[in-house]
Amino acid sequence: MPRRFPGLRTVRPETDGGSGGPDGAAAAEKGLSAPRQPSGEGAAGSGAATADPAPEPEATQSRADGASNGESAPPKKRRRRRGRRAGRQGERTGAPKPSAQPHNGTPPASRAPADTLYAALDLGTNNCRLLIARRSSDGFNVVDAYSRIVRLGEGLARTGALSEAAMTRAIDALKICADKMRRRGVVRARTIATAACRTASNSDAFIESVKSQTGLSLEIVSTEDEARLAVAGCAPLLDPGCTSALVFDIGGGSTELIWVRMPGDDRRGRPVIGDWISLPCGVVTLAEHHGGVDVPAELYDRMVAEVGEQLTPFHERIRAMEAGEGGFHLLGTSGTVTTIAGVHLGLERYDRTRVDGVWISPGDVQRVTQSLLAMDYGKRAAHPCVGGERADLVLAGCAIFEAIARAWPAERLRVADRGLREGILMSLIEADARRGRRRRRRRRRNAHRASEAPAQVN
Repeated sequence: MPRRFPGLRTVRPETDGGSGGPDGAAAAEKGLSAPRQPSGEGAAGSGAATADPAPEPEATQSRADGASNGESAPPKKRRRRRGRRAGRQGERTGAPKPSAQPHNGTPPASRAPADTLYAALDLGTNNCRLLIARRSSDGFNVVDAYSRIVRLGEGLARTGALSEAAMTRAIDALKICADKMRRRGVVRARTIATAACRTASNSDAFIESVKSQTGLSLEIVSTEDEARLAVAGCAPLLDPGCTSALVFDIGGGSTELIWVRMPGDDRRGRPVIGDWISLPCGVVTLAEHHGGVDVPAELYDRMVAEVGEQLTPFHERIRAMEAGEGGFHLLGTSGTVTTIAGVHLGLERYDRTRVDGVWISPGDVQRVTQSLLAMDYGKRAAHPCVGGERADLVLAGCAIFEAIARAWPAERLRVADRGLREGILMSLIEADARRGRRRRRRRRRNAHRASEAPAQVN
């Protein structure tokens, strides 16, 4: 049974916030501006997809101390109870407790829906990423962002556990994220961990350590939820002129592939997820297994072949769906894909506004891969679109990318510098919107019943 997928709407950024970096994920902090739309190619939305997803785990509903909706202040005891309740909600659902005083001295966020701040945090095998956004009439506007390569999964494939050094790096980054969320007065948040925490033997201890040191409650998401959120985040870049698309997200410890059919007979115009898979193979795990510093052509070919073998069962599984499709394209979201696009465009410095939404051909990808293979580690590290933090991982990512392109030959590929965080934000915003609609319906029903009730005679 195919999975129904969220409807789409486009969003615009408010500010770029945060810091950039050479990899695609870090460079997302350059802002969520509209993707470049090449003439004659598929329509592109800007920003992340608006979703009407399956219900998410309950997210943070605490508010910064001192928040006001314009009503008179409640009695002191009620205020204390309300503060304790907000803190408990934050403990249960992922956000740090609001501090007694805003860290930057700015007024706390209003309770008004237009001023509600949402946060999405994604702790992956390689990166820690955060987006903070405000709801807008057509989606959300980004007000702050953060990304840091932490390599949480370093050595995990060999030992089966997260190392002390990796956990320390991740917690240091999470402390920065928690501080940003407190200072901004985030009201609703979802903080997730993916492949590394799904597989590590000591992930429970790590989650507890994160909670005690940062106040954040990390939620380890399933592979299915990760795949769905990845598609939700980059769905506006799906070309409606095609009947289907293969969306893939090359992560540090896993790679998600999702076969998506375009709206077709869905009366609400929503794409449908036909099938999906999560491979236990990412840039960190593949590079650690084969080596990522010195990568001769023979070693690269072995990596491509290894990934190709893992893809075969999924390829066979969806062959019937592929046969009935009139046309499809690839949509890639990951640091690998955005790095390849940046190198192809000849950028002297990574520029998200030029990369997000760009179309490239298989020939372009092959030329970039060959140029990276011809570089030694030092030259890759010095390249402005690769950098030292990805120099030993980028060729492993290229191998995964090439295996996918060989299995599903497509005339073109679209690059997405967006993904899980954007999908999380829209799921939170849509959940609030649904609750608001239900409250309004209840009020209307109650008002109608009150108007029809017979007047009481004294």
